[in-house]
Amino acid sequence: MFEKCGYKDYSLSAEYIKNKICKTPDIAIILGSGLDKVVEKMTDKVVIPYRDIPNFPVSTVSYQKGELVFGTLADKNVLAMNGRFHYYEGWEMWQTAYPIAVMKLLGVEKMIITNAAGGIGDNVNPGDLVLITDHIKFMADSPLRGANIDEFGVRFPDMQNVYDKDMIVTAENIAREHNISVTRGVYAYMAGPQYETPAEIKALKTLGADVVGMSTVSEVIVAAHCQIKVLCISCVSNKAAGITGNPLTEEEVLETAASIAAGFETLVTEAIKRI
Repeated sequence: MFEKCGYKDYSLSAEYIKNKICKTPDIAIILGSGLDKVVEKMTDKVVIPYRDIPNFPVSTVSYQKGELVFGTLADKNVLAMNGRFHYYEGWEMWQTAYPIAVMKLLGVEKMIITNAAGGIGDNVNPGDLVLITDHIKFMADSPLRGANIDEFGVRFPDMQNVYDKDMIVTAENIAREHNISVTRGVYAYMAGPQYETPAEIKALKTLGADVVGMSTVSEVIVAAHCQIKVLCISCVSNKAAGITGNPLTEEEVLETAASIAAGFETLVTEAIKRI
């Protein structure tokens, strides 16, 4: 296990970013696989490659840019992660959520976390947008494992209200106004990088999961630890293993994300404006 960073390490990352953006973000957003077109709508952009930020991990997924983008969207100062870090890439769990605590030091109090996910529930299909209300994580590791950093939060953070109910209602109102189909659901985290087996999907469905993916949960846990309010949106990229019998591919994930780009961008942009 890599030695876990301490408060001074997070502060060093935050100070570097502060000197580049010179403003306090009104909101932060993490853009999931194939969902990065939102960045193109931002103006007055400052782009900071992850590799330039002290102590920051570096994204290794080929189609993720690996950069922080700060700019204006919907008259708000927005800090966007264009590319994230996954446990399956070889990072420790705490490293996958390292940027969240850095964002807390930058003054972020609200964030939108997005992802591409496989559909498990009977009510979700490829192209649907799911507003996450809760999650299931069976992996033993936690991004909070190790010495607690008291400056960020308590040793044992409560996880009952991680997904902000008011922001979910706001997103539903936006979707209704713009004729965007959304539903509520539970996200199941699996470590990857292999897709799930049909038996695993059957078990997750029995336990109440609606979508499944390989990201997001460590970020949400650290956001809860740091008292950052979260709106989480999953784009259903495919039906999960064993449901249709078709093989699962990375290409399908990206193609589906591209197909719902307009609705997704409208939902996110309006959410930024209103929350």
